[in-house]
Amino acid sequence: MQSSKPKKTSTSKGKLRQSEVLLKHGIRSGLEDVICQELTAKGIPYKYEELTLEYTQPEKKRKYTPDIVLDNSGIIIEVKGRWVTADRQKIAMVKQQHPEIDLRMVFSNSKTKISKQSSTTYGSYCDKLGIPYADKMIPETWLKETK
Repeated sequence: MQSSKPKKTSTSKGKLRQSEVLLKHGIRSGLEDVICQELTAKGIPYKYEELTLEYTQPEKKRKYTPDIVLDNSGIIIEVKGRWVTADRQKIAMVKQQHPEIDLRMVFSNSKTKISKQSSTTYGSYCDKLGIPYADKMIPETWLKETK
């Protein structure tokens, strides 16, 4: 009796692992592969990962602690060397949910692209969100502002 369990391939040089072989054929896991093979063997028509359903993830209460708040103006300064996706999303949500705050960013380099695949820079992302930004230092003009 032959096993319907997929064989694992060697991980030695030049060979693909089982997960890589399955992905090559559009299957994500060994169990999914076994089930798809059974359906095919029984002549039961099916579709694999063709349906996509949208859903809304329930809100989670989060807290944002700004890096710096200037006492004389209330300007909130967020300082970033790397601005990863999660932090960009957080800043966008804070800005959207608190339009009354004066949030500004200081980057080590605002011309840094948000990813290798994107032409969007940290600075252009701030422009999109309506957030003023600067490089390396808080501008003197910001420091001189008052409420």
